[in-house]
Amino acid sequence: MAKKILRLLSNDSVRGGEARSLDVVHPPDDDLLDAYSRAVINAAEKVSPSVVNLDVRTNSRGKQGTRYRLPEELRGTGSGFIFTPDGFILTNSHVVHHADKIAVTLPDGRRFEGDLVGEDPDTDLAVVRINGSNFLATTLGDSEKIRVGQLVIAIGNPYGFQCTVTSGVVSALGRSLRSISGRLIDNIIQTDAALNPGNSGGPLVTSHGDVVGVNTAMILAAQGICFAIGINTAKFVAGRLIKEGKIRRSYIGLGGQNVPLLRRVVRFYRLPVESGILVVSIEENSPAQRAGLSEGDIIVGFDNQPVTGIDDLHRMLTEERVGVKTTLTVLRHTEKLSLSIVPEESKPREDE
Repeated sequence: MAKKILRLLSNDSVRGGEARSLDVVHPPDDDLLDAYSRAVINAAEKVSPSVVNLDVRTNSRGKQGTRYRLPEELRGTGSGFIFTPDGFILTNSHVVHHADKIAVTLPDGRRFEGDLVGEDPDTDLAVVRINGSNFLATTLGDSEKIRVGQLVIAIGNPYGFQCTVTSGVVSALGRSLRSISGRLIDNIIQTDAALNPGNSGGPLVTSHGDVVGVNTAMILAAQGICFAIGINTAKFVAGRLIKEGKIRRSYIGLGGQNVPLLRRVVRFYRLPVESGILVVSIEENSPAQRAGLSEGDIIVGFDNQPVTGIDDLHRMLTEERVGVKTTLTVLRHTEKLSLSIVPEESKPREDE
């Protein structure tokens, strides 16, 4: 267009020393929308009707207080999105944790009372259900297929502003984020699509409107560093929560800390690791106590697999390990021992 105007100027507009005015035809606004704008608009129009606002109320009576009196009712807000036509909603665990009442508001103004189906603090995911049918549900995508640099759109209710849309790109893949329970959440998506308090639990979607993540956190001191849980993780967790109301994991009942190993010890025992878990405490009547584990032992292996730290052990303590006899490799003083241990199903902590 610019070259065409220049040609008109050079050939037609100046003749005989006189300048001629040009009649520039302005295209309609729709033609000015670039591909980026159209992608964001189409994704927002497709997904926004399924994004809900969660108003959470928690009774503070009976909870541990401070010298200042707590209000009788604590309130919080967050986001979520309907992923089945019969009213199942995905959100973050920290949004609905300890909730006594959940009010769900749809973009069209309809309000429902939400029932907490189940939550998993270890992945910061929860499922809420509202009674009804024929709800407009989102399309769940595949978080394994997204690429760094890909356009993504975040939709939520920051500070109560319903269906706020922000956009950005996938900044990185395969990040790890520590949950409130202390476990690492793997395969986290990093994005620069702006998130604010209240966005938690909302969807992160592609330009086609497919949900690829559940928005969960941002770094307040930074700009443009936000995180979402991959939708593949969310689909697995949601399925288990709907079926059983919880996620089963195993535990062995110890407290520990990561420590480096002496190089001469690594060489002497030909260990495949250079660090391990120093056992600092053991729970009463736990699998660790029954296995003969002692404070001061250093765990370097579990089920004949190397263990470099607590996060490695957490990843191995899955549902499949519950009730299964397993070998625990430990260093005790100058000895290398193999102890038989039978992990049990983990129980929620009282502070959770």
